[in-house]
Amino acid sequence: MIETPAEFDEAVRRLLDGEGPVAVDAERASGFKYSQRAYLIQMHRRGSGTFLFDPPRIPDFASLQAAIVDAEWVLHAASQDLACLREVGLDPSVIFDTELAARLLGMPRVGLAAVVEDLLGVHLAKEHSAADWSTRPLPQSWLTYAALDVDLLVDVRDGLVQRLADAGKTELAAEEFEAVRTREPKPASAEPWRRLSGIHGVRSPRNLAVARELWLARDAFAAETDVAPGRLIPDASILAVTKDLPRTRKALADLRSFNGRASRTELDRWWAAVERGLATDDLPATRVPSDAPPPPRAWAMRNPEADARLRVAKAAVADVAESMQMPVENLLTPDHLRRVAWQPPTSVDAEAIGDALAELGARPWQVEATAQKIALAFVEASQGVHDAEKPAS
Repeated sequence: MIETPAEFDEAVRRLLDGEGPVAVDAERASGFKYSQRAYLIQMHRRGSGTFLFDPPRIPDFASLQAAIVDAEWVLHAASQDLACLREVGLDPSVIFDTELAARLLGMPRVGLAAVVEDLLGVHLAKEHSAADWSTRPLPQSWLTYAALDVDLLVDVRDGLVQRLADAGKTELAAEEFEAVRTREPKPASAEPWRRLSGIHGVRSPRNLAVARELWLARDAFAAETDVAPGRLIPDASILAVTKDLPRTRKALADLRSFNGRASRTELDRWWAAVERGLATDDLPATRVPSDAPPPPRAWAMRNPEADARLRVAKAAVADVAESMQMPVENLLTPDHLRRVAWQPPTSVDAEAIGDALAELGARPWQVEATAQKIALAFVEASQGVHDAEKPAS
């Protein structure tokens, strides 16, 4: 466990003197804390050893970043950890994602324990994966668990490198890893409160206003106290108030379905939010404008031609995925196919389809593998629709 400046400097020196890729992992306190900061960062490098860094105790990671920035960083499910690593100044220049590699190889299970067992024959216990990593001091069993997450990761990487080469997937894997590393964060939602579980069933603008004000009040208090919002009052409690619309503070207090650790200790806070929702003239829209296509289940009625294109193209892409032995969603993001099927380019050929997919973010290897198949599927679907429309002779 690296906590002091002297320990940190020694760890940096040893990591710099090591060789080959650096295995990296991070542990957060999701479900316990509001922030997504790293509360433990694990690293392993051959010739260096394994180090568990305590971010709350380390004010500056710049020297560590400089020591390993030119090395390949090996992470499992890199997209989950890159943000919290970057928050403390750790940012890789090249990565190898062992989970993503396992997906591209079509391995049946891609969790770290499963991949380690498949490649190395070692069983990893995962009993602390949902622990509160902000706990201090961290129990020794947790530290052992955290160290094992990186101790074998470079060996796993080496096995996957060989399998990718044998499958002819080295280059496409590199494209996918780089796409993960360089992916821009999603822009903040203008109305994040609409992510409330079950909010889609609320249709009244007034009820939605109450839900919004309660969510905003909970989010502000969660940020202030660094507690996960759902631990203060769960989404189900907000929905219960939204549907019941209590008209007095006492009615709110008496609502049995309004619960959570802060439901009564912060009752004034929640009642003020309800009052704002009941009084405001700024009522939310019941439907949110979106540039996304409608749910595919509605296509047959709203756009039969698009429905036919999607059905035939999905089958064609699934065939390609099966031949390449990888999940369909890794071959091509389903939303990309839906958007191109809903609004195809004017010229339905491989080049135009490929350009449309690339514009949506598909990687070159994905375009090469699917564009021609999708174009042919669209033509087939169009012919089928036209044949169905012809009157019987």
